[in-house]
Order: sequence, then structure tokens, then C-alpha cells
Amino acid sequence: MKFAKKLSAIVLSAALLLTGCSSGGNQKESSTEDKYTKMSYEEALKEAEGTTVTFYGWGGSDQTNNYIDKYIAPKLKKEHNITVKRVGMNIDEILNNLQNSVQANEEKGNIDVIWINGENFYTAKENNLLFGPFTEKLPNFEKYVNGDADDTKLDFGYPTDGYEAPFGKAQVVMEYNSDKVKPIKNADELLEAAKANPGKFTYPALPDFTGSAFVRNIIYEKVGYDKLKDIDPTDEEAVREAIKPAMDYLKELKPYLWKKGETYPTDSTQQDNMFADGSLYFNVSYNPNHASSLISNGTYPESTKTCVFDKGTIGNTHFLAIAKNAPNKAGSMVVINEILGFESQMEKYKPEVWGDLPVLDNEKLSEEQKATLDSVEIGPATLLQSELLSKRQPELPSAIVPVIEKIWTEEIPGK
Repeated sequence: MKFAKKLSAIVLSAALLLTGCSSGGNQKESSTEDKYTKMSYEEALKEAEGTTVTFYGWGGSDQTNNYIDKYIAPKLKKEHNITVKRVGMNIDEILNNLQNSVQANEEKGNIDVIWINGENFYTAKENNLLFGPFTEKLPNFEKYVNGDADDTKLDFGYPTDGYEAPFGKAQVVMEYNSDKVKPIKNADELLEAAKANPGKFTYPALPDFTGSAFVRNIIYEKVGYDKLKDIDPTDEEAVREAIKPAMDYLKELKPYLWKKGETYPTDSTQQDNMFADGSLYFNVSYNPNHASSLISNGTYPESTKTCVFDKGTIGNTHFLAIAKNAPNKAGSMVVINEILGFESQMEKYKPEVWGDLPVLDNEKLSEEQKATLDSVEIGPATLLQSELLSKRQPELPSAIVPVIEKIWTEEIPGK
């Protein structure tokens, strides 16, 4: 889930220029976008045949890459003669690329579908970098997705307004080597385990998506979601004061971490590798099936288990959007519609494929489809859905996330 890094400050400031553009090129682009806003799905399907769709998103996982390259791409090619070209790239680079293209009034850029969520969706939509609304056009969205659910309508508290379609669901879990440590049910137990096993615990450096989620979970433990959800994110000092108990805890934890907390894994991929080779006894993932998937392919030891805090862990939805000046909007809608289909969501859910939680609304499924989903073996390290859902905590509004990350960067590493 590394698709939610920060957009650069340069891009954010440059975005203000967009609102002042009113050239003939923009009028032409507006007219083109209008065509696709009014286009029916049947018309999109016809126009998309024989075309290429670029799929931009984080490319750091073989599982996610293989799902697109070896399942989605062949399926689209066979059924609709559409070529899906995946481009692995961090989200900040993607949005910088898109920003520059839109600013230059390029009618057609080089990005079609974008894997995105959270603060990056907020930034992209606020700065008019996305095409939409489009979700109401997609047959599989209507057939399988609950469009009224909060985790469809909202992305980190920000309205999606049909500008992104759900791709999968995630929830933070703690991974641990059960031969070395016991299940960790709260932050205090985590501290005690780290003290007993110095150097064997850590978390990815922020702004890594998983590392950031871990820190927010500590904030929930020590402060509580309710005390943060309504705070003004523009008041940095108020945020700093509110999260102080969590920062104090992380300072107390720091000396017992890998390299005494003087440095942190660059990203969750590095931490995954360290856990796999036994350098760490503890890991964090935003995918409840992540550990089972890596046990099944021999990467993780069979002693790997997962747990969640008793007070719960953060869950959210990751999404697919379409670039404002996507060269193939029709094809993008067909690709996203295919990903929302039952078979595609089912394939993605299998631990040996990806283990990503489906976005299917159970009430819209047939009894046979429900039975098919229930038949998936979730894996030896995966918690039951009932336990995960009972301890699923909402995300904070996206605007407060970079503020928390800034405070962590100033107060924790290198101090």
C-alpha cells in the first residue's frame, strides 16, 4: 500500500497556477472531457477496443504487479482487446508528472488509470488533476459496490464524488514471529516486547504509508481518534499538543528499536525483507493477508502470525482514479469496471495472489458468490474477518496526516 506518499511542495505551490489558465487549449480539453463525462459505458466499450491503457501505481510488490500483469492484463486483452501497460512509480512522481502535463495544457498526457487514495487523492482532486465523475457509468460499480457506504463515499474523510472507484480494502495488522514474541495487544505490550528484544522491533520511516499508519495507530492508542478527528489541521501547534502523549511514547520506545531508533527502514519493503531474514521479530502491514501470502511463497517463516490492538487498528479503502487529461478515458473506464467485477475481486482476495480485501457488497452477491468467497482459504496467519471488522478504526481526515508526519520527522528520528 505504498501508493500514498506525499506530493512535493513545488507541485502544491505550482497547482495554484491551474486556476488562472483559460487558454484555447483548456477550452478544447474541456470539450473533450465533456464528451467522456456524457459518454455511456457501451460507447466507452466500443471506443476502447484495440487501444492501450496505462496503469500507474506503486510497483514495489511482486504480488500486486503480477495481479495486474498476469491476471488483469490478459483478461482485458482476451475479452476486450485492450492492452494494459503497468507503470510502476511512486505516487509523488505520478502526481508531479500529471501536474506538469495539466499545467502545460496538454490535451492528452501519458497517464490513464492511477492507483491512489488519502491525501494524494485530496491534493489531486482539489487541484483539478482528475477526470470525473465516472463511477456511476460502470456496470460493475452498480452491480457489486455499495455506493452509499462511508468507505466508498469518503477517502480519509474527503468526498470521492465519483472521481475514484474502490480497488480494495485494507486494515493495519501487526506481524510477529511467534517463535520469538507473543501476540501484541496494545502499545504498552509493544514497548515491553521491544525492551525484551532490543533491536528486533522498528517501523518504516514516515512518510512511508505503512509507517505513517503505524504512528497514527499509536496516536489512537494514547490519545484516541475522537480527540483528533475534529481538530483544525492548519493549527500545527494544536495538533502537536494533542498528539504529545503519542510522541512521548515513541520517544520512550526509540532506544529499544533497530539501530536504537537513530534511523528507520526507508520503506515497508525494506522492513518486510528485514522481517523475512530474521533481523526483526516485528513488522506492520496494511494488508491482513500479507503475512499469509509471504508464508505461502516461502518468504516468511511459518511461525509468522498477525494480531491487532485491542482498541483496534486503522482500516481504509484504496481507489482507482483517471487522470484529467488521460489519453484513453474510455479504455480507463473499461479497465476499472473489469477490476470491480466479482471474478477480478475474487482473484485479488486469494492470499497466494495478493490477499487484498474485496470491495464487494455482500448484500449484492448471490448465494453462490458468497459461498465462493467463503471458500477462499485465508491462510495460517490471517485473522478472521469478524475480528478485523470488530476492531476496524476509521482514518483521520487527510489534511491532518502530513501535519502528523511533519511533527514525527521533527521530534523522533535523529534526536
